[in-house]
Amino acid sequence: MTYSAEIVTREEDFADLAADWARLYGRCASATPFQSHAWLHSWWLSYGRRGRLRCVVVREDGELVAAAPLMLVRRPLPVLVPLGGAISDYGDVLVDDGRGEEAVAVLTEALAACARTALVDLREVRPGAAAERVFDRWPGPRSRFPDSLCLELPATDMDGLLARLPSAKAQQRVRAKLRKLTALGVERHVVEPGEVDKALRRLLELHRLQWQGRKVTSEHLRERFYEHLVRSVEPMVRSGNAVVTEFRLDEDVVAVDLTLLSEPLTGGYLYGAHPCLRERKADVAVMLLDACTRHARGTLSLLRGDEPYKHHWRPEPVRNQRLVLARRRTAPLLAAAVCEVTARRWGKRVLRTREERGGGEP
Repeated sequence: MTYSAEIVTREEDFADLAADWARLYGRCASATPFQSHAWLHSWWLSYGRRGRLRCVVVREDGELVAAAPLMLVRRPLPVLVPLGGAISDYGDVLVDDGRGEEAVAVLTEALAACARTALVDLREVRPGAAAERVFDRWPGPRSRFPDSLCLELPATDMDGLLARLPSAKAQQRVRAKLRKLTALGVERHVVEPGEVDKALRRLLELHRLQWQGRKVTSEHLRERFYEHLVRSVEPMVRSGNAVVTEFRLDEDVVAVDLTLLSEPLTGGYLYGAHPCLRERKADVAVMLLDACTRHARGTLSLLRGDEPYKHHWRPEPVRNQRLVLARRRTAPLLAAAVCEVTARRWGKRVLRTREERGGGEP
């Protein structure tokens, strides 16, 4: 067996990896939809910067067995960060589960060579991710920090989720909401690949409408985000890594949901819902969760965020990790990164304390 490693820096070469990447993705049990080639390559086309691609790939006798999809960011510190950015809930590397620790060792060595003068900063790493194996083998200075909180439920049907509710009365309320949706005549329609473009445009129109007059994630309203979704989701629907569901009322599409699928988890990524549903007393959250359970496998992830409505279902809190890797020559950069993380965490605590005290001094 002969291992080889290279750093892919050309966009065209990254695009050409699609078929090899899909096979590797299927052999990495911890991979989430955010590590699929369709998602990452589309993200690069919308958000990447020319000359910054640093995708580390490892082959065994020509077969792709490990990959770390990264890009170089120079400010405020020179850092290699995962492709996918802030619009991706999980970041990770890919390692063929059947190749053992040798592939991890080669990937780790190649990453260290790539990061000659930069840190490797892996954000939103899910517990059990392949990146943890790289972190464990890393030969230089390293640090681990808590990152975003995700809430997770077991992959089960709606009856299984109802059983998690704290009381029979709570179960009865949800069942009444499901009956209300049926009585209104809300119908589900799973979108075919050829309909994805139109459905996602409608999703974002409804998303804008539902958040009108309130604080919304501005990136979701930009054309580059729409273009990324269309490019990535259509092939993901074809490969079984995504499902788009339309909800129709009186033949009008009143809601659209995008759910991402993989073996370890299923996650409702984004939706848009017309205000008329709430005006008719339809519980949109119950409607979406009911639809999501019909596709669930692995863990049913509510993805990042600690919103109160998610706790209704008594989910398990799971904290993502931030893994920061340095070489001995870049240890001062790691120290600076640690100081920055510490300062941000302290600042958040101060703000939270002020809010709890009604704006007074901590």
